[in-house]
Amino acid sequence: MSLSKNKQFYVSWEAFHRATKELAHQLLEGGYTGILAVSRGGLVPAAILARELNIRLVDSICVASYEYNQQGSLQVLKQASIEDSEKLLVVDDLVDTGETAKVLRSLFPKAYFVTIYAKPQGKPLVDKYITDIEQDTWIQLPWDMELAYSQPLAEKG
Repeated sequence: MSLSKNKQFYVSWEAFHRATKELAHQLLEGGYTGILAVSRGGLVPAAILARELNIRLVDSICVASYEYNQQGSLQVLKQASIEDSEKLLVVDDLVDTGETAKVLRSLFPKAYFVTIYAKPQGKPLVDKYITDIEQDTWIQLPWDMELAYSQPLAEKG
């Protein structure tokens, strides 16, 4: 399946940080003791959540499902060493089709799964998220973009 979606949703570092802090605020009373970041997208929100929730036990699981804007077969490249529990947060940046979430749910059935963004197909697989995104929208996250000069309209031919 090609990932050249019809719509684009651009996320700045500030907006991403603000949304992740909102998620941390909602998780504050959960008593979580560990975080499992889903590499790569979950690494940034996991770091923010670890700081805001004062969690020192952070691990990662490395999963690949996208290659050059093509969704392919899901591969677990590195397993986590952290144990499954009700006090474990599994953190990813977004849930799209839910394929990654299904694998993670099977590996960590007791954990609490959170994302910043959720699309309709994957939404039932997460316990908490911050922002709804339409299924046909491609999310442009800040670590995938660069600032560049934009030519004034008057100078464009």
